[in-house]
Amino acid sequence: MPEAEQLKLKFIDLFSGIGGFRIAGQRCNLECVFSSEIDKSASQTYFENFGSMPSGDITEIHSKDIPDHDILTAGFPCQAFSIAGKKEGFKDTRGTLFFDIARILKEKKPKAFLLENVKGLLSNNKGKTIQRIYQVLSEIGYYTLDPIVLNSTYFGVPQNRERVYLVGFIDESVRKKFKMPINHLRTNKSIKDILENDPVSNKFYLSENYLQTLISHKDRHSRKGNGFGFEIKSVNDYAATLVIGGMGLERNLIIDNKITDYTPVTNIKSPISKKNIRRLTPRECARLQGFPDDYKFPVSDSVAYKLIANSVTINVVEELLKRIISVI
Repeated sequence: MPEAEQLKLKFIDLFSGIGGFRIAGQRCNLECVFSSEIDKSASQTYFENFGSMPSGDITEIHSKDIPDHDILTAGFPCQAFSIAGKKEGFKDTRGTLFFDIARILKEKKPKAFLLENVKGLLSNNKGKTIQRIYQVLSEIGYYTLDPIVLNSTYFGVPQNRERVYLVGFIDESVRKKFKMPINHLRTNKSIKDILENDPVSNKFYLSENYLQTLISHKDRHSRKGNGFGFEIKSVNDYAATLVIGGMGLERNLIIDNKITDYTPVTNIKSPISKKNIRRLTPRECARLQGFPDDYKFPVSDSVAYKLIANSVTINVVEELLKRIISVI
């Protein structure tokens, strides 16, 4: 075995989704030795692109059965923590998915971890949730850095997406050498840089009836003093955060005048609006998350939108992993 291959650092990809962490890790010359995902569509997509099927429900996998690794990565779901009990740290996190990260860290003792979550984790339960997480990480022997909120627009993609990242090391001296990246200089890219060059399918354009529904919905909420509703973005702007549900797709609408044939290609009962307003395609959304154009989506568009929005921004994770590797 070549010496370089022997020295390759190993990582695991928990709550792997469609492999955003894995792509970032492989770009950093890390070897993925384990992944876990419970969603069937995400696992199917992961397999299509990496040739390996993620293990299933992490709550049913014993820590000892997970391969040794140098770095644990996870974009873990934020579940409510019960903190009304005896405040026993590690024991109190049982029943949450964070507990599965903690038990693996306790068993395998990797050199470092990188966790990603929504910004709201910091304010969840008046800040007590993040305090409990850090208490547990300290209990099991990790030296952590303060959580940091990073915006994807500072890492080369035109998506205004804020996420919180947690980094920790088993060696305190290594922790002291690590420097978090900062939101320093925003990308000069904009929505126009992720758009398809060729005309897209008519199915992405809004019908007259649906556009009127969106306008009525926005007006109704506006009269109530709410800010809900669709938004037509300038292609010279950043995209809004990709989210699931709640009209998430309609907050990144654009005007695209490349359409020439207004014949519907789906079963809509209304003609396509001549205002030329459309949604971003799944491929365009994937670019907003840093996915390469050869990444495959063997699922429906609606499922692809969900999987992409649930993913991490690859560029941000890659920068963090580079910095972790440089000190371990």
